[in-house]
Amino acid sequence: MVLLTMTQSVVDCLATIDVHTTIPSESSDPSLITPAIGNPISHSQILQLSKSQKTFRLEELLRGSQVYVAPPAPKPAKSPEYVALMAKLRREEDARAYERMINPPIPLETFKDRFPDSARSFAAVNKPTSDADLGDDDVTYNEIHRQVMLLINFLVSIAGVAATLWILGRWWSLPARIFLTMGGSILVAIAEVAVYGGYVWRMGEAKRKGDSRPERREVVQTWVVGNGEDGKEKENMAVLVPEKTDGIDHQLKRRIVKSAVAGSKPAIE
Repeated sequence: MVLLTMTQSVVDCLATIDVHTTIPSESSDPSLITPAIGNPISHSQILQLSKSQKTFRLEELLRGSQVYVAPPAPKPAKSPEYVALMAKLRREEDARAYERMINPPIPLETFKDRFPDSARSFAAVNKPTSDADLGDDDVTYNEIHRQVMLLINFLVSIAGVAATLWILGRWWSLPARIFLTMGGSILVAIAEVAVYGGYVWRMGEAKRKGDSRPERREVVQTWVVGNGEDGKEKENMAVLVPEKTDGIDHQLKRRIVKSAVAGSKPAIE
C-alpha cells in the first residue's frame, strides 16, 4: 500500500468533516484523528475524502503531496551496564594518558641517531676522483642522437614512398590506392630494417674478427746493460729495433714490452 503525505488541503478538509462516520478506517490504514501536514494518509482514504465532500476536488487534495517515507526508528536506549563499562574505559584511558604525559617513554634509537655521519661518509667514499668518472654523457647523447636520426630517416622514407604511390595510383579506385600505398610502405619498412640489421651484423662480425686475431710473440733483439770488460761502465745507448721484413702476416698484433731493470734481457714481442 502506497502512503502519501497530507497537504494543507487535506488537513482543512478533514477539519470540516466527521472522520469516524465519513471515512471508515481499516486496521492497516494510518489514523486521521490528529491531521497535520506531512502525516501519512493512504490513497484510498484520499479517494473517500474527495467523495464525501464537495468543497475540495481530488486534484486539489493531491497537489503538493509526496510519497510518505517513515522516519527511522529511534536508537535503543543504552543499558546501565553499557554506560558503566564505557565510563570505566574512559577513566582507564585518561589514567594511561596522564601516565604517558608525566613519564614519557624513551624514544627508540634509529640508525641515523647511532651513525649521524653515515650519509656524508658514503658520499665521500663514492665521490668520483676525476671528471671522466662522472659518466658517459657524451657517448649516451651521441647514441641517442644517432637512434633518433635513424628513426626519422625511416619515417621519412616510408612517408615519401607512400605519398609517391598514392599520387601514382590516382586513376585507380580508392581501395586499390589504399592497398597499394600500404603495401609499398610495408615493403619499404621491411627493406629499411633488413638493411640496418645487415649493417649491424657486419659491424659486429668485423669487431669479432678484430678481437680474435692471434698474437705471435717473438724476441727480435736482446742486449745487456752493465759494466764493460775494462771495469768502466759503458754508456747506455738506445738500440733501434729493425723492422721485420720476412713473410710474417702483418695482420697479427704486435706488442713492444719495455724493461728497464739492469742486468735483465728485455724482449720485444
